[in-house]
Amino acid sequence: MTQKALITGLTGQDGSYLAELLLSKGYEVFGLVRRTSTSSLERINHLSGKIKIISGDLLDQFSLMDAISEIQPNEIYNLASQSYVPLSWKQPSLTAEYTAIGVSRLLESIRRCKSDTRFYQASSSEVFGQPDNSPQTELTAFRPRNPYGVAKAYAHWMTINYREHYDLYACCGITYTHESVRRGTEFVFRKITHTAAQIKLGLATELKLGNLDARRDWCYAEDAVYAMWLMLQQERPDDYIIASGETHSVKELVQCAFEYLGLDWQNYVSVAPEFYRPDESIQLVGCIDKIKTQLDWKPQYSFEDMVKLMVDYDLKSLSNRCKLPVPY
Repeated sequence: MTQKALITGLTGQDGSYLAELLLSKGYEVFGLVRRTSTSSLERINHLSGKIKIISGDLLDQFSLMDAISEIQPNEIYNLASQSYVPLSWKQPSLTAEYTAIGVSRLLESIRRCKSDTRFYQASSSEVFGQPDNSPQTELTAFRPRNPYGVAKAYAHWMTINYREHYDLYACCGITYTHESVRRGTEFVFRKITHTAAQIKLGLATELKLGNLDARRDWCYAEDAVYAMWLMLQQERPDDYIIASGETHSVKELVQCAFEYLGLDWQNYVSVAPEFYRPDESIQLVGCIDKIKTQLDWKPQYSFEDMVKLMVDYDLKSLSNRCKLPVPY
């Protein structure tokens, strides 16, 4: 019998990659999309006709219950949230409604309408905030330092509570920063590869960044969504860190991107105080021993692979858009 999967956050980076993965495995894929959503469908245009769009909203309990009752999904992946950390300070209540309370509504809808559904909750390394140890494990205490992290912590523990109290198959994947060519340019990795490509093509002359010494645990989005799927294929539900297990500085990222394009980064990059984040000194890096041992998962893309792949993509897409020759 064909497996059915429902994805919230379908139009985001992870949702689009997950939809591709599930379709390749023969799933019937449904996407929950707000009727009045202004989200771009650009990331899933190539999947038109292959995915069924269902109207629903994490702010509306009844729309979630209707969607689950209608579809009767075998698996639900909750990837929807307000996920831009700086915006969570400007819209803390809305962030809480979608990223925290929305998960409560979804869990309760599963309990009432199809309690044997397998549920994946996208947790985040932001729940650790200012951790006591590095690297972090699944047992590291939560100390979130921004409204987004607080909301994700609520959703994480609510998922665990529903699993233990109602015996639901519910998992949390604590994902660290993960990138792809579908990532927005407001995020530093894509901002760097995109601007470096613009400079190479003569479309920009400067790249302004914050703390070049800030370090991140970066992995590729396709690797991350494969881990999400693996988590729901196990006999028993559990929670796992999804990360690369290593960190690189923003300066390393800049050097790698510009050197790949044959440019001296120091001629183009400047530091601007407005791009500093207040928690840059905190090092978040995930220990992936548990997921490697229990699920046999590890990243397939290296840091250098990601940089080169994304630079190539930005260079070619900008060249095509501006009708410029690719300079190599």
